[in-house]
Amino acid sequence: MQFLKKFIPVSKKSKFQKEIANVLNLKPGNETLYRIALSHRSIRDTPDENNERLEYLGDAILSTIVADYLFKRYPYKGEGFLTEMRSKMVNRQQLNDIAVKMGFKKVTLYNKFDNSLKSSQIFGNTLEAIVGAIYLDKGYAKTQQWVLKQIVIPHMFVDDLEQIDINLKNKLIGWASKNNKNLAFELVDEKLESGRRVFTINTVLDGEILSQGKGFNKKDASQIAAQVAIEKLGL
Repeated sequence: MQFLKKFIPVSKKSKFQKEIANVLNLKPGNETLYRIALSHRSIRDTPDENNERLEYLGDAILSTIVADYLFKRYPYKGEGFLTEMRSKMVNRQQLNDIAVKMGFKKVTLYNKFDNSLKSSQIFGNTLEAIVGAIYLDKGYAKTQQWVLKQIVIPHMFVDDLEQIDINLKNKLIGWASKNNKNLAFELVDEKLESGRRVFTINTVLDGEILSQGKGFNKKDASQIAAQVAIEKLGL
């Protein structure tokens, strides 16, 4: 863990502590973990300095916490319902929107001149990395408490999510057919990020790109692209 000693000068730590406290409502123990969690690979390209490894860990921890929360909240619901609800709560677009609301735009370190990052889920990815950092810093129990208090309860309105049709892609296809629109979902990119394959899919309406979605499988990427398209269309 030698890399944890080589970040940001001590003189800047007080400002960093305030920023973290304001955004996360949390006092870091190992500050360098949080600096790494907030550092995108566009400014730090080595695995021991950017947040991709912590994002991988945080993704798994967050999914586990949400699964546990749903399991206890719905004692009589089946696997299919629980899986669908978890997908609604932790999909890429949802997490990115929550991260923005929490103020992650102010603290995430990334190349602001890279236009390709503007349409990515960079802040949601950073939120996952922060969850990973909290887990390493505080342990599972405190991470679980933080996720429920700071993410699930204030931002994931579970009762409302129950009513949402998760198959947004079918909804969009139905709308396009009804209105004689030419709709297509096109795979435009497929690459490895932190050991996980990431798919990028565009929603193309009448020959024009309407929206884009990214996910760890084509289905999730399509659903996210459809969600963004539906929001743009006001459906």
